[in-house]
Amino acid sequence: MAALDAMTPLLAAAGGGGEVGFQLIQVAGSLLILTGFAAAQAGRLSIDSASYLVLNFVGSAILAVLAWIDRQWGFLLLEAVWAVVSLWSLVQLMRGRAPTAPGH
Repeated sequence: MAALDAMTPLLAAAGGGGEVGFQLIQVAGSLLILTGFAAAQAGRLSIDSASYLVLNFVGSAILAVLAWIDRQWGFLLLEAVWAVVSLWSLVQLMRGRAPTAPGH
């Protein structure tokens, strides 16, 4: 947890600093997730593809870190679970297994 607190100045610097920087990073994370979603809905990207899972993992991980920094616990829960599920599915795919939910 202290590691995330230590990242706050780095994230601010990466995004230009201050609230605007955080907003730009947040929009970038959201766009990653939405790109995968829109491409899947349009039939251009399979939800079982590495590209889809990477977009979801990276986007949700970015948003989870920002939620932690802002102490937005509900948003942190949503994005952290989204990131873990996406990463789990990506690992399963890399191991040659179908990325399905446990029990399916």
